[in-house]
Amino acid sequence: MADVLDVALRLVLLLAAFLVLPLVVGQTEHKVMAHMQGRVGPMYAGGFHGWAQLVADGVKFAQKEDVVPAAADRRIFQLAPAVALLPYFIVLVAIPVHPDGGVGQELHAGIFFVLAVMGAGVLGTLMGGWASANKFSLLGGLRTAAQLLAYELPMLLAAASVAMAAGSVSLVGIVDGFHWWWIPWQIIGGLVFFTAGLAELQRPPFDAPVADSEIIFGAYTEYSGLRFALFLLAEYAGIVVLCALTTVLFLGGWHGPFGDDQLGWLWTLLKTGILAFAVIWLRVTYPRLREDQIQRFAWTVLIPLALAQIALTGVVKVVIG
Repeated sequence: MADVLDVALRLVLLLAAFLVLPLVVGQTEHKVMAHMQGRVGPMYAGGFHGWAQLVADGVKFAQKEDVVPAAADRRIFQLAPAVALLPYFIVLVAIPVHPDGGVGQELHAGIFFVLAVMGAGVLGTLMGGWASANKFSLLGGLRTAAQLLAYELPMLLAAASVAMAAGSVSLVGIVDGFHWWWIPWQIIGGLVFFTAGLAELQRPPFDAPVADSEIIFGAYTEYSGLRFALFLLAEYAGIVVLCALTTVLFLGGWHGPFGDDQLGWLWTLLKTGILAFAVIWLRVTYPRLREDQIQRFAWTVLIPLALAQIALTGVVKVVIG
């Protein structure tokens, strides 16, 4: 009975985190962009610091009509938002946040599991683009597929480097084996992993698949109402998952600078929040890359850097025995 209650409690906490944290990131993006770009609405809607902007957006999405194009593949079209969102909840189950059982389920091959499931999340975008019966949506889906193929490899190579350093493919094992001197040694792999993750999430400056000035809004062009909101929620959930994984793999997870791991969950959330802020900052700062620039950057910059990181890891492992 105690085991059942423990599992139920963990699921409730994970579900709460999955529903709350992406909304927090979304609200933070409103505020950060409002400060950086002087946007009026997100700063004043509802009074104190625009607190009602997120509520207004939710009401707006709920009121919009759910339209399915006449020529669309109806079932695939309706299923796509759920396929885009669900993998991030599954990944969240395996991410450790605290040394004392702060994980939904510890997996011996956790790093393979989370990367495989994260890659599956792109299928929702592909399904939506294909099923919409719209040439712009199809083009956005094709760009998404090309981006996935280009950036999945450097992401895997960067993760392989830190797994090699820790001697474990378990996420908990990687955090347990972490040493602070890893950060300058693995910094290149961390940057490669984080950048490739941004590209897979189609976040600026890698947002060519949803470029509103070129292809309206890519695979999401025909979506409206709550189904469109689910795609946005999947994007913010993906940001949370990417930042949490980067924290676990490259920043020591629950380890704080003072050697006290009792507040491990707080350190994990703090590092994840700082990285999420960086994601928002990049959106405001850099212009969109062209599709050819996105592909060139992956194959000529990120992959060679990831391979160099693996080579460096191998040398260091041999030297330290």
